[in-house]
Amino acid sequence: MRSKVKVTAIPGDGIGPEVMQATQQVLAAAGAQVEWEEALAGAEAFRKGIAAGAPQETLDSIARNGVALKGPLETPVGYGEKSANVTLRKVFEMYGNVRPVRELPGIRTPFSGRGIDFVVVRENVEDVYAGIEHMQTPGVAQCLKIITEAGCERIVRLAAAVAEAEGRKKVTVSTKANIMKLTEGMLKRVGEQVLKDYPSLTHEHMIVDNCAHQMVIRPEQFDVTVMTNMNGDILSDLAAGLVGGLGVAPSANLGDEAAMFEAVHGSAPQIAGKGIANPTALLLSSLMMLRHIGDFATARRIEHALYVTLEEGKDLTGDIARDGEGVPTAAFVDRIIANLGRESLNVPDREYRPIALKKWPQITWYRAASTRELVGVDVFVESERDPRAISITLQAAAEGSAFDLTMIGSRGAQVWPDVGGHTFLVDHFRARFMFREPPKGNGIAEITDLLQRIGRQHNWMHIEKLQRFDGADAYSKA
Repeated sequence: MRSKVKVTAIPGDGIGPEVMQATQQVLAAAGAQVEWEEALAGAEAFRKGIAAGAPQETLDSIARNGVALKGPLETPVGYGEKSANVTLRKVFEMYGNVRPVRELPGIRTPFSGRGIDFVVVRENVEDVYAGIEHMQTPGVAQCLKIITEAGCERIVRLAAAVAEAEGRKKVTVSTKANIMKLTEGMLKRVGEQVLKDYPSLTHEHMIVDNCAHQMVIRPEQFDVTVMTNMNGDILSDLAAGLVGGLGVAPSANLGDEAAMFEAVHGSAPQIAGKGIANPTALLLSSLMMLRHIGDFATARRIEHALYVTLEEGKDLTGDIARDGEGVPTAAFVDRIIANLGRESLNVPDREYRPIALKKWPQITWYRAASTRELVGVDVFVESERDPRAISITLQAAAEGSAFDLTMIGSRGAQVWPDVGGHTFLVDHFRARFMFREPPKGNGIAEITDLLQRIGRQHNWMHIEKLQRFDGADAYSKA
């Protein structure tokens, strides 16, 4: 007998407690050696005034056990508290989100019969989801897109490890590198370099909007695709729609110290408490959890029981029942349990192996540059004036300083010197100042002097140094 593995169970909100109970029932009937430790997160935590949506007791439980199974959580939209889901991922640095997309028997979609079977691997803690936002003027908001070389390497190596663990052959790195050449471009560059270490895998790069298009036109071409956080968030949901939607979509969040497996569908408060919720997404997520802890046999047994149940088309919940008239959650669970030990002959078997996660050292990652040059500074100013008038005041401010004003931009478009065309103007301008001569030290004194000069006539809100690393410009052009 295997010794029991303690797992933190977070039932969540809305239908969460119902699908959690259903999942635990099936696992128990199949003999899964799991001991549950229930914990709180989501709406109830917010109501208690816990701004992060997860109390310390829950964080302690996950830290102790290293494995969690989580139902859907409610998150305030557009105001107030952080997302509890994002909090849990970031606290435990669960940097990789793994979303299998597999055609299920009996689930009819416009793509049925195509044999869809691929995995979306999404970077989980960086990008705009770092949540670093500022109101720069009363009418202009900024969100910082943080992409790191280390984060790119981690997620690409995870994608390769997933491919190897599942016997897959190809990894598609999908980015918006044609537009965001430094941030999205970093994933492209790092991905191409890292995947050279995996000669058994073929790899390709695909622009992310084309990737969305290709998922709908020819989804069979994909095996494993890896993306930055926001792109992966959107396209993993699109991919789930190909095979039946979020109600049947499993998910895993993986990191060095903890793993959390979750249903990614909503909490569906409109049907909570009615006993009609479909637990398939959380059940499939629990199978990913069982494989993570090494119980491949029990995962396979439950998986086939579910497949047989879906193939028979009997005792299904209303959202997947063929006649549209479903049965209660309990009857669906009973049918799956009754089918334990039976095997589907229609679903191709996939042999799973442990995912060989690289252990990342607990150090501050640092990328050294052979050469580093400070060549200028972008100063963001608030003004209701037109670009020409702003240029006159900023040129006057720069007179006698170490800088020349070379460009003013608005929302990424150059508005001075005038290059023609028409740009809708708002009160937020980026003024680019370049050093006339390389500074002798770190340039701080010169920058401070410039800001004091600008501040006499303009409200500036933030600056960015313009640097060159190893002889290459480390900033975008207008």
